[in-house]
Amino acid sequence: MDGLSLTKEYIDIVKEDEEKYYKDYKKAVDKVAKSNAKYKGKPIPFLYQPMFFTQEDIDSFNDICSTLISIANKVTAKYIESPQYRKKFNYSKLLEELILIDPGYDINIPVGRFDLFYGGPGKFKFIEVNTDGTSGMNEDNIFSKILLESESMKVMKQRYKADYFELIDAWVEESLKIYNKFDKKVDKPNIAIVDFKETGITAEFEEFKKAYIKKGYKVEIVDPRDLKYVDGKLYFEDMRIDLIYRRIVTVEFIEKSKEIPDLIQAYKDGAVCVVGSLRSQIMHNKIIFKVLHDEDTLEFLSEEERKLIRNHIPITKEFKGNNGILEEVINNKDKYIIKPTDSFASQGVNTGRDFSQKEWELLVKECWENDYIYQEFIDPYTRPFVVFEEGDLKVKDFKLNIGIHMYNERFAGVYTRISRNNIIFGREGYFSIPNMLVR
Repeated sequence: MDGLSLTKEYIDIVKEDEEKYYKDYKKAVDKVAKSNAKYKGKPIPFLYQPMFFTQEDIDSFNDICSTLISIANKVTAKYIESPQYRKKFNYSKLLEELILIDPGYDINIPVGRFDLFYGGPGKFKFIEVNTDGTSGMNEDNIFSKILLESESMKVMKQRYKADYFELIDAWVEESLKIYNKFDKKVDKPNIAIVDFKETGITAEFEEFKKAYIKKGYKVEIVDPRDLKYVDGKLYFEDMRIDLIYRRIVTVEFIEKSKEIPDLIQAYKDGAVCVVGSLRSQIMHNKIIFKVLHDEDTLEFLSEEERKLIRNHIPITKEFKGNNGILEEVINNKDKYIIKPTDSFASQGVNTGRDFSQKEWELLVKECWENDYIYQEFIDPYTRPFVVFEEGDLKVKDFKLNIGIHMYNERFAGVYTRISRNNIIFGREGYFSIPNMLVR
């Protein structure tokens, strides 16, 4: 039993009675529309089929998480101790200063999502490492609960045990464990979920807020500009804030730093526990894939860690310097993808296969020496999915992006997006697919 065989079995079930399952699919669509699985006020698109995983997959994910976290901790330690090593990242003076501040606990990456092209145990390539403003937990849980009650999954559950990866309450538990390591902790911390209001995923924040309240904590969703630092304490209105669940991505934190002086000063003073700290940016910035392949990084890693990098992290280089690099990328467009070194929701990510030669040349010349990286293009793994088009059942192959959620340095769950396009990790042109562990 593996994920692909379970997928084919599920598709055969739906094919047995297309009319019945189309009606059930429409009910599921209605449930999603009435849920808070939304981005920018619109329902997130999904399909009438889960992504199936077995225990063998989970064991593989645990191994990937364990090895990558070990690498991350060593790289972070090197960054903190070596001014020369820091130059690789080319961070601003403010960001470097904030990274070097001790956050008051010993976890460098409290929460993250490692995005992979995944074809089964041992068959994977990293897309990117998200350790900063990680999202997707709410929609996965909503879609999974809806599909677990679908007519098609009722048949599957007669044959197997199937369950989803709970990601909301689990994070509440783990974030509080991290807070308990904070060197200035209080017995019952007041909590703020913090992001800029124009950027934040409000529906997801509301679910986390409910979960913290259910545990007996006071919690607010807060724009960082509304935080005030008074007499060594950070406040939102008249509520003292002890614990911040940071959802602000670091690039926006730095860009708008002049708007949030109170939060920054409280962070510098260690007056508030920020989960996660700015240290998570070391692994989040896309330049990390280039840094990991550098010989002076490989030399302080174990053989197992070097093997993960060489076999599973795509060759990545800075898009600047010798004009021969520019000519290579222009003349071999189908071999490359270019990305800003620090962005989110796939902004500015482009693959040569999506452009004509003339379009690609114009695009890459604009990006040249403008804080971009280039990577080898990797063909994603695919899997068949059922699609209803005007009531007719179709089975189509989709490209997979498997996101491994990691809480408190341990595997927590999965987030899957699929697309027919080459770019499958943005906020458009993809479907979000619920994930299920089948035994």
